Amino acid sequence: MKASELRIGMAAMLDGQLYVCVKSTHVTPGNLRAFVQAKLRRVSDGITIEKRLRSTEDIEQAFMDRREMEYLYSDSAGHILMDTKNFDQVTVSEDIVGEAIKYFKPNTTIVTLVNEGNVVSIELPKTVDLTVTDTAPVSKGATVTNQMKDAVLETGLKVRVPPFINVGDVVRISTEDSSYLARAK
Repeated sequence: MKASELRIGMAAMLDGQLYVCVKSTHVTPGNLRAFVQAKLRRVSDGITIEKRLRSTEDIEQAFMDRREMEYLYSDSAGHILMDTKNFDQVTVSEDIVGEAIKYFKPNTTIVTLVNEGNVVSIELPKTVDLTVTDTAPVSKGATVTNQMKDAVLETGLKVRVPPFINVGDVVRISTEDSSYLARAK
C-alpha cells in the first residue's frame, strides 16, 4: 500500500519490524512534495517512533487477526477484554489502549487486532453514544448560536456541547477529535 493510505490502527512492516500506526498526518507543504508524518508503535517492545514517509512510498501492510472482544472493566493491571467467541479473558496494558478507553463503557463490543495471540491495537468506531453526567445548566440569556459549554460524559471524557444539552442526555461523539456531533436518539 502507499504511505498516504496509512490510517490509525493499521499494522505495517518497516525495517523488518512490525509497527502499529498511532497517528498519521498527510502534509502538503506548498510547492514541495507531499509526505506522511506517522507516529508508529513497535509491537515487540512498545517503543513509539516518528517517521516521515513520502506519500507515494510503498510500505508493506501487515495483516493481523481481527477479533471482536467485549470490554469488561479496568483495574490496576490493565484493561480486561473478553473474546466473544471462546470467552477467554485478556488483560491489555495502558500503552496499547491509551486514551481510547474514554470512548468505551463496560460491556461494549470492540474490534481488536491480534498478532500471535496478543492484542496489539484497538480499532475505534467512527462515533460513540455516551450519556452526559455533568454540565452547566442552561442560562436564560444564552441566545448566541455558536456558544458551547463543557460537559463530562459517563466514561470521564470531557467535551464541548451546545447549551441545550442537559444532564442525562445521550450525545453522539466523534472518536477522531472528541467533538460533539448530535444528540443520540
